[in-house]
Amino acid sequence: MNKDEVLNRLKEGNKRFTEDKKEGKLQDKSRREELTGGQSPYAIVLSCADSRVVPELAFDTGLGELFTVRVAGNIANSSSIASMEYAVANLGTEIIVVMGHESCGAVTAAMKGGDNGYNLNHLVSHIAPAIAASGKDAPVNDVVKKNAQLTAEELKTRSTIIKDAADSGKVKIVPAYYNLDSGKVDFL
Repeated sequence: MNKDEVLNRLKEGNKRFTEDKKEGKLQDKSRREELTGGQSPYAIVLSCADSRVVPELAFDTGLGELFTVRVAGNIANSSSIASMEYAVANLGTEIIVVMGHESCGAVTAAMKGGDNGYNLNHLVSHIAPAIAASGKDAPVNDVVKKNAQLTAEELKTRSTIIKDAADSGKVKIVPAYYNLDSGKVDFL
């Protein structure tokens, strides 16, 4: 599949999900056996670790189709970037979706500020640029969308592997927003 076909496949899968018409394919024993020899996912999805946001379900995909990286606030930290680099460099994955979601708790925590301890402070510091770009009084969901957009851009500034692949046209990076109430994914 080319990049446009991959995006269309994700959109069609999301449409099935929102209409409660999931196909649920590629989730059986034969698919597990087929994948023992390796994987070739057609998309990478960097999404929040929120239990309400499950990319494989939201895009109605099966085993081996998505290379999913989940971290609170869908931030680009060293580990999440390294995981995506692996998929780009070794698996040939050509689409990266950076997906924020409605009412994100990590973004809300970043907006509230305060001392949340070393690890959480470090995590929410990655969201500070989105807060600054959106304005301190912006609604949380505006900041979530801006965070997805800035994170998508940041992947190219923090990773030579991803930047080179994007610059050469081998990889396309797309920010997105998941609506909790409907399950619809808006590509930004």
